[in-house]
Amino acid sequence: MAKKKSKCYSGIGGQAVLEGVMMKNKDKYAVAVRRPDGGISVEVDNYQGVLSGNKIKEIPFIRGIFNFVDSLVLGMKCLNYSASFYEEEDGKTDKSDGAGDKFMIGLVTCFSVVLAVGIFIVLPYYLASALNGYLRNPSLVAIIEGLVRILIFILYVSGISIMKDIRRLYRYHGAEHKCINCIERGRPLTVDNAMRSSRLHKRCGTSFLFFVFFVSIILFFFIRVENPVWRVGLRILLMPVVAGISYEIIRLAGRSDSLFVRILSAPGMAIQRMSTKEPDREMVEVAVASVEAVFDWKTYLKETFGYEFDQSLDWEEQGD
Repeated sequence: MAKKKSKCYSGIGGQAVLEGVMMKNKDKYAVAVRRPDGGISVEVDNYQGVLSGNKIKEIPFIRGIFNFVDSLVLGMKCLNYSASFYEEEDGKTDKSDGAGDKFMIGLVTCFSVVLAVGIFIVLPYYLASALNGYLRNPSLVAIIEGLVRILIFILYVSGISIMKDIRRLYRYHGAEHKCINCIERGRPLTVDNAMRSSRLHKRCGTSFLFFVFFVSIILFFFIRVENPVWRVGLRILLMPVVAGISYEIIRLAGRSDSLFVRILSAPGMAIQRMSTKEPDREMVEVAVASVEAVFDWKTYLKETFGYEFDQSLDWEEQGD
């Protein structure tokens, strides 16, 4: 008899890449890419991240900072790998992963962080500061700054979807979520079951970024200085703190299905409707290949939900 559980944390996560999906389980990750010839290539490797094995990475509110950095570096590496298939199609066949490639990944990652800080931290501050001549209430200006930050984020997520490649990336993002939801709902990981699963997930990076902006509103509301340069500087310096707090919230959201957590997750889930789109079966096939390369979902179903997968039965019949 199957255990009556509605949803259980699996520990796997991932991201969409160019024509593919990356899935990570502990230190092991896999990138599955739909090649131009229609086949699926899967690369499996280990990524331990910065300060590997250091106990500091296990400390609450600090571990989130390192997890964020690791996700940026690994994400850029996986995007490079997926793009290499289409560079090859265009006549560029160099797939080397030497010191030059690692340097470029680091450079692009740093540039992306600087650009994000400028758009989502510095720009909202100066836009809100323009209201100082009209509003004499610093608390209200601080709240408006936070709301402007969230608005810019929503416009950014929605605006880039105009690009054809980004729309396809959003569909692979949906395929990634569908596979994780399929497993965590206790369903065998088949293309049919995944297609029936939700494309929204509480542990999504989109939700994490929403929490980053939401937490920053609260933090910046209470921490104030008079000097404008210091105000901007403090916002940038406190972002690791904000990321650490946000990580703990998203971690809680992934492990709880309580009413409070569902309410807390609702805004991020709403934004996910823009950052994920419905995938087709071929996209889900790629996501399934990525999951199966790093995660034994059959053992997970047996240990967590109490039944063994029988390919001859529909998932609704499993465990009866």
